[in-house]
Amino acid sequence: MSHPYVDLPPSAFWRTAVAEVDRNCFPGLYEPRLTLVPATGVATAGSCFAQHIGHRLRISGCNVLDAEPVPAAMNETVAQAFGYALFSSRTGNIYTTRQLRQFLTDINEGYVDARFVWAKGPAFIDALRPTVEPEGLSSPKDVLLHRTYHLERTARMLRNADLFVFTLGLTECWEDRPTGRVFPICPGVVGGLFDPHVHAFRNLRYLDVLQDLEAIRELLHRFNPAMQMLLTVSPVPLTATVSGDHVMTATTASKAILRAAADEFVKTTPGTDYFPSFEIITQPASGGPWFEANMRRVSAAGVDKVMGIFLSAHGIMADPPPAPKTVGAPETASEADEIVCDEILLDEFSR
Repeated sequence: MSHPYVDLPPSAFWRTAVAEVDRNCFPGLYEPRLTLVPATGVATAGSCFAQHIGHRLRISGCNVLDAEPVPAAMNETVAQAFGYALFSSRTGNIYTTRQLRQFLTDINEGYVDARFVWAKGPAFIDALRPTVEPEGLSSPKDVLLHRTYHLERTARMLRNADLFVFTLGLTECWEDRPTGRVFPICPGVVGGLFDPHVHAFRNLRYLDVLQDLEAIRELLHRFNPAMQMLLTVSPVPLTATVSGDHVMTATTASKAILRAAADEFVKTTPGTDYFPSFEIITQPASGGPWFEANMRRVSAAGVDKVMGIFLSAHGIMADPPPAPKTVGAPETASEADEIVCDEILLDEFSR
């Protein structure tokens, strides 16, 4: 008897694709649709996990673009605290598709809105990237000047980008009611004042994310019509939720929406691809556990696993991260490969 399952490849069956395969490399799990070679101009953005991707691409010899290089006199620790070299621009974490869509619109229009400056004690910060100046700036004017420079430098970088790698992190965000502008973190957590009459909780749905991705692609093509997009979904769970659901189910719903929207977008859009970092880290069959004791931070071994599979699929040697410095070095490899995550600040409010 003949049926559609008779001639399927080994990758279509759990036994031959997972249970009996070499799970160190997972052959067939990721077969790139896009070309990545060392000369490819790569721009990275996204949530916390995206920092690992950019870092590992860079030390493996890939051409990761940098719109705002680290000042010559600044050491590595200070540079990281001020948002340098984490992504291809000093964006801070971009958790949602809506945040990225609005950012790219601002770049295209050269738009800087004076309403999005928050007070932080006696200083002032950019509400749209509130952690890149930890101590704040001395005046709202300085914040706006810094943001104008940031938009101009990012526009220049994107014109040279062949591949845009975006890691989708969350669906939950906080929105400014009068403008629809979303923030990377709730007002009042690191700066500004929370006002329930002005700020609304927003949980993006499947169609919201899909439409955002379509708009993001169109906006990127204004800089380079040939630019391709590679999507990933961050495996890192939510730190906190105000959805009313348990944080575990809220995380599952959020990641499911992001994964489904990414799947639809890639399958219907040429010049795009998806890499399964989420699946590798969260599927027990991949050989984990890949989370550390807090069940949120991905271990160094987990990052090695993800990036090894990714780089190998593109024929690029996956060099290990540099060894920790002996003076003042963190105690574990995972701490040495630390990421900067705005959302983790919410954990301070847990009881």
